[in-house]
Amino acid sequence: MKILIINGPNLSKIKLRDKDIYGSLSFDELINSLKKEFAKDFFEIVFHEFEGEIITSIHNAPLNFDGIIINPGGFSHTSVAIRDAMELSKIPIIEVHLSNISGRENFRNVSITASKAKGYISGFKHFSYFAAVYLLKKHNIN
Repeated sequence: MKILIINGPNLSKIKLRDKDIYGSLSFDELINSLKKEFAKDFFEIVFHEFEGEIITSIHNAPLNFDGIIINPGGFSHTSVAIRDAMELSKIPIIEVHLSNISGRENFRNVSITASKAKGYISGFKHFSYFAAVYLLKKHNIN
């Protein structure tokens, strides 16, 4: 299975953020753990700081990938454009969050993008990504 992992703004700087909320793994460590756990799978990981780059990645993903795992970061609360791109996708998308967004500040409680994913996983730090890969593989979500 070929999986595109899209990470939104500030996620490339995860080691600088609150470890109690986001965990202690860098994204290099997270990806290496995913590759070890799911050795037969191919992952392409992109970090996009700009909304348009995320949208382009979602639009182009069906040409080369079987599924998308997306952590839109702060865009999950604000971007109708990313939500609309997700709605158009012909491959399954699972939204993930390192932190439990429903247990945080009020403005983080609602993800407007999650409704266009097959489902979302929130609050399990790096294991949110593991769960998403597992679900894409195990249940062949379509």
